[in-house]
Amino acid sequence: MRFGINFFPSVDPTHLSGYEYYQQALALAARADELGYHHIRTVEHYFRGYGGYSPSPVVFLTAVAQRTRRVRLVTGAVLPAFNHPIKLAAELAMLDCLSDGRLDAGFARAFLPEEFDAFQVSMDESRLRFEEGIAAVKRLWTEAEVRFEGSFHQFGPLPLLPRPVQQPHPPIWIAAIQTPESFVWAGEQGYNLMIVPYLSAFDSVADNLRAYRESYKRAGHGAGGGKVQMSFHLYVAEDGATARRQAQTLMEEYIRLFRQSATTWIGRTSGQYKGYEQLVNILDAITYDRVLKEGRALIGDPVEVAAQMRALIAQFGPVEPSLQVMYGDISAAATHRSLELFATEVMPRLADLSSDPAS
Repeated sequence: MRFGINFFPSVDPTHLSGYEYYQQALALAARADELGYHHIRTVEHYFRGYGGYSPSPVVFLTAVAQRTRRVRLVTGAVLPAFNHPIKLAAELAMLDCLSDGRLDAGFARAFLPEEFDAFQVSMDESRLRFEEGIAAVKRLWTEAEVRFEGSFHQFGPLPLLPRPVQQPHPPIWIAAIQTPESFVWAGEQGYNLMIVPYLSAFDSVADNLRAYRESYKRAGHGAGGGKVQMSFHLYVAEDGATARRQAQTLMEEYIRLFRQSATTWIGRTSGQYKGYEQLVNILDAITYDRVLKEGRALIGDPVEVAAQMRALIAQFGPVEPSLQVMYGDISAAATHRSLELFATEVMPRLADLSSDPAS
């Protein structure tokens, strides 16, 4: 079974500067590579403590590439709505070259109104920009010269340099949260899938995963479906009660920062983001006791965390967990402890499981 590390900054900038965050994150990434983790992943967000320290996954992962040798580098994800496809395709190809072909290219639609407003992009164009951007990037990677005529971008004919190392192109991943159409579309296209199930009902996530795997198979891409990464917060300590006590303020700080960004949904609606106008209310209903009871984070001693992971695999099928170990006001020492304990005490307990979609 494969496991990775997910850098989704949820940091109050008054508590930790950008410089300090990057130094800690890069040291953690290098150690994860040594310990046998399979991927390092980071997001694209702006402005606030929720994600704001990661405006460019490509820049961060390029730094990671120079400090690691084996781990896969996952953009989790870049946002076509806010990036021109020529620049996106070229920068991702450059990262693939600099990392000796270790890029996994993940794309997402974005979902925060504040970001759409700042980039002067309509939320009602979200899906069209998303699909058009991916199509343009894929063509730029695979064709010698591209003339593109889309609704938002027209260019060419022109070539792309540099060319990616991986042929015909780096693996493509699609981020999905709760919209069933997103899961089905990813399966129809034959793309891999990234999920953040933190706020969703787990039964609904399982249903969407089945729809994804069925559409993947129906479209002729393979019987098992594509690869699936699923994000979870992680806090491991030698003693389970200590882990649960120490993780509480960290998880509550994550929710506080998430809610701060989500308030831009108040008074807003969008036909492309049905139900998101209730995001603040949903976050208000997430208590730490509920996180523990419903298994929405991996918290405990190594035996407990291994059991939690087995329960998740039983519900969701073969996945590659993407573990968020650096969040809130967590200390560098606690972060490294989780990383080390999970690698040495949890991974061996899950050695009989697989992330392979065919398993």
